[in-house]
Amino acid sequence: HIDLIIGAKTGPAGQAFLNALSNNKDGFTSLLAVVAPNLPCKPDTLLFNKVTMKGAKQAVQMFGPAQAAVARAVVDSVSSGVIPKDKANDYVILVGVFIHW
Repeated sequence: HIDLIIGAKTGPAGQAFLNALSNNKDGFTSLLAVVAPNLPCKPDTLLFNKVTMKGAKQAVQMFGPAQAAVARAVVDSVSSGVIPKDKANDYVILVGVFIHW
């Protein structure tokens, strides 16, 4: 399951985005969601794990299918109008991902 925060870059969500991106700890890593290599989704989206990653299997799940699914969901949300297209550059999204290891 996921926990989701979405808001303006200039508000509390933007500050949380910066904090999460810059405060990685052992076993807890944040990553930007990308649609394809070097193609980040918009709004800028940051994933972080909710439980400690203890091995390569967990990292592969987080950096592979979980990241790809979140990126596709963000793109689909903008395409369908759930997230207004004119706000895509003004918002940030933070996604806490809980994968049962």
